[in-house]
Amino acid sequence: MQSRLPILVFAALMAAIPFVPGMPPFWIVLLDNIGLAALVAMGLVLLTGVGGLTSFGQAAFVGFGAYTTAVLSTAYGLSPWLTLPLSLVVSGSLAVLLGLITVRLSGHYLPLGTLAWGLGLFYLFSKLEFLGRNDGISAIPPLSIGAFKMLSPGSIYYAIWVAVIVSALLTMNLLDSRTGRAIRALRRGHVAAEAFGVHTPRAKLLVFIHAAVLAGLSGWLYAHLQRAVNPTPFGAQAGIEYLFIAVVGGAGYVWGGVLGAAIVVVLKEVLQSYLPLILPGSGQVETIVFGIMLVALLQLAPGGLWPWLISFLPERTGGRKPDTSLKLEHRARTVGESGVLLQVEKARKQFGGVVAVNNVSFDVQAREIVALIGPNGAGKSTTFNLITGVLSATSGSISVLGRKVDNAPPQEIVKLGISRTFQHVKLVPDMTVLENVAIGAHLRGHSGPISSMLRLDRADEAKLLAEAARQIERVGLAEQMHQLAGSLSLGQQRIVEIARALCVDPMLLLLDEPAAGLRHMEKQRLATLLRDLRDGGMSVLLVEHDMGFVMNLADRIVVLDFGTKIAEGTPATIKTNPEVIKAYLGVAA
Repeated sequence: MQSRLPILVFAALMAAIPFVPGMPPFWIVLLDNIGLAALVAMGLVLLTGVGGLTSFGQAAFVGFGAYTTAVLSTAYGLSPWLTLPLSLVVSGSLAVLLGLITVRLSGHYLPLGTLAWGLGLFYLFSKLEFLGRNDGISAIPPLSIGAFKMLSPGSIYYAIWVAVIVSALLTMNLLDSRTGRAIRALRRGHVAAEAFGVHTPRAKLLVFIHAAVLAGLSGWLYAHLQRAVNPTPFGAQAGIEYLFIAVVGGAGYVWGGVLGAAIVVVLKEVLQSYLPLILPGSGQVETIVFGIMLVALLQLAPGGLWPWLISFLPERTGGRKPDTSLKLEHRARTVGESGVLLQVEKARKQFGGVVAVNNVSFDVQAREIVALIGPNGAGKSTTFNLITGVLSATSGSISVLGRKVDNAPPQEIVKLGISRTFQHVKLVPDMTVLENVAIGAHLRGHSGPISSMLRLDRADEAKLLAEAARQIERVGLAEQMHQLAGSLSLGQQRIVEIARALCVDPMLLLLDEPAAGLRHMEKQRLATLLRDLRDGGMSVLLVEHDMGFVMNLADRIVVLDFGTKIAEGTPATIKTNPEVIKAYLGVAA
């Protein structure tokens, strides 16, 4: 949980600025513009810095907010306060329409897609008659409270900065929640997020809408500050500039958006005011200088200026330990008469002409540790991906508790009580161990984005964090609970992944090379943990190359070679199997 004291101090500072003796009106205008840019940048922090979705089109949503209030207040005579929710609804609704298409794009297609519709909407603003074409709309009424009309930049100043601070609080509350962890998990790719029940298209659409609504709010305020709108401020150049603001300030930090807005707005104003005096007739040379200075800033602080600045502050030592007396409901441990938890029957996966898994069959019983071994490229991780719904089998069937799950998505598989770790660690490095592990309990919580922003989710959140803390203590990393996951060794990160998987409260735990990177004593503790889990009613299916670890732990071993099962049995029989020795173990085994 983040301290709110700095926000209160900042709010008091901003409230006092207009009362500073001799404060030039020009600086109030500048602060108004900083606030408007900060609103858009905060949305981009969530969208791009946290969610990993790059957008060059946010200026269009500023335009939607501005034009909506302009049309409704001038053509239909509605009060600006009535047009506020309508402007936000229009921006959010159009974000839904555009986002349903855009967020499904990946790689370079995503930013290109946002640039394309940003350009298209800019030209739309300039061609529609009822929007005033290139001339836009003027005579927009000012905001007013009773008889007090906000006619000057100084009078609307408080409205802008109240909007900035409230938006920052709501955004920070969202990030400090179950929904926020799901959003941050997107940066490690959809596979890791979906493995713990996150509906990734929905999470991406949520951040897209949130960013658009903040941009629409900025547009609404802009229209009533300027009292006139035209298409110029809502073009592609403005969209790129907003992204610059977020990156310069620190794209992963809410207050980085505010800092970036201050730097970029002030820098542009200084260059436009003083550079022509130094270089007469320089035309647009200030744009070039502006770009050079931004590059220099990013060389100084590649992650943005906000994280660079806070790196000089004393490091915070640990956080408050969650109350582990709070409990989540546990999954019922019911297995049919056969005792079979997982049944893989003639599973086959083919990529073009390459057969990765070739008619493999095996099962996992209740309270059993099964090892899946074989040389590199044998199809072990592909088999894991078939079981967890990351890949669909070309043929064959996979059943959990007798229910076929061949084509079920990962979000449905995890609901059945199957959780996993990954061959290549998939943690969010700039989240704490506690926050990473709590992602595993995502489906065991119920709070949504609105309740999170309003902090109505605290009881639910306390239980989720308590469960995460219990699992961290269970795997022996209690002292690292509040450290950033990226600061841990590879072996410790693998243990964190196991704790995250345990937060699902699974019946079957899939571990992909869990002992890799662990020292001897750590492996011993891991083996003890897995035996305790088995004795407590959980089953384990693991892929591992450390044969000493496997032979001393597994109840049964399945051996793959070139995607085909070549043997199955107890460790004792596998050790002496000639085909296994030839394909994998070698004569020394």
